[in-house]
Amino acid sequence: MPDIKNIKTFTVIGAGTMGREIAQVALMAGFENVVLNDIEQEVIEDASNYIQNGLRRLESKGLLNERQKTDILMTHLIKEPNLKRATQNVDFIVEAIPEIMELKQNLFHKIGNIAPAHTIFATNTSTMSITDIASSSGREDKVIGMHFFVPIVVLRLIELIKGSKTSQKTFDTSYEVSMKFPSLKGKRFIAKINKESPGFIVNRLTIASSLYLNWMLDYATENAISYEMLDNDVIDPPSLGPFAKWDFLGLDIIRNAQIYFAKTLSPEFSPCKTLQKLVEEGKLGKKTGSGLYEWEGDKIIRKSKEKADLINFEMYYAIQLNEGCRLLEEGIVSNYKIIDDAMLAGMDMPGPFSAGKRNYEKWTLMLESFSKESGLNYIKPTKLMATGAFIQLKK
Repeated sequence: MPDIKNIKTFTVIGAGTMGREIAQVALMAGFENVVLNDIEQEVIEDASNYIQNGLRRLESKGLLNERQKTDILMTHLIKEPNLKRATQNVDFIVEAIPEIMELKQNLFHKIGNIAPAHTIFATNTSTMSITDIASSSGREDKVIGMHFFVPIVVLRLIELIKGSKTSQKTFDTSYEVSMKFPSLKGKRFIAKINKESPGFIVNRLTIASSLYLNWMLDYATENAISYEMLDNDVIDPPSLGPFAKWDFLGLDIIRNAQIYFAKTLSPEFSPCKTLQKLVEEGKLGKKTGSGLYEWEGDKIIRKSKEKADLINFEMYYAIQLNEGCRLLEEGIVSNYKIIDDAMLAGMDMPGPFSAGKRNYEKWTLMLESFSKESGLNYIKPTKLMATGAFIQLKK
């Protein structure tokens, strides 16, 4: 396996929302060749334009050094629609295709038969089992989970996840690769996860809180309440509230993640009626121009600053505290500081434990009450939360 200094050619498979941003930071990281692959040439060209525009914006703000000028960096980007040519002479591959297990396994089987023996395979899955994805590759020791957070050039977090057969060498080299990616908010924070679980850390907590958001979304639909007003309960425009963030990421991605959680954690994670309907209609959010919001390019069309006065943000945090306690109970992480640090670096918001230490008794009662009202059994308080025993697990 190559030393970090010998990793010169970096391939990204999938030129969608995540793939193009990974390719941009890979260029900024200084790899000699960054290969961008997708099954559609048009998507690759669109991604290339996106990357170039993103780099020019950074350059205009003085955020690129002399060696990182846009025109220079773009000479290192190789646009390659042919999968064999994109993967046959590379050192590190990141997969960023849709969150469908069969698609990922089929891809890893193909590239396992093409790429050099030393190549590391990383999956940017946001929720799925690294072990299951790796199982079709023929080289499970060289497969790693490397989960980025958008906007990748801004947010500091990368979750690095071992599969059951990932070698320590693969893990260590991937950590060094992860640390090369620049972040406008400062030094990268790499959350090392040695035991995989659905959603890892950040998405495990945020998907858990989606139980509440799904319930509120259908309530708003049934009562003709705008989703923007729900978001305004949580944030002040132009910040993105939780539903705007769903639109930004893609409602199909959110739905697929919830389907996966419904299979692996609880059927209660199944997508709500509103989300399911929008995806079936092809209204996927920013990338289609319409979803829970209407979009003009990268900008939401704002219609109101009015609040719905329905969302209890403490409920959001209470559910995340409860899920964080589950991660501790399951041994996914050894202390809650890792969880709080990951939430801050990946979501740009505080983790639940700092406030949870002061509020767990009140939040326990809230969860018990909402569980009865909604019929959602999954959010019943864990023993670790209800007793406050998590307080002893800071380090």
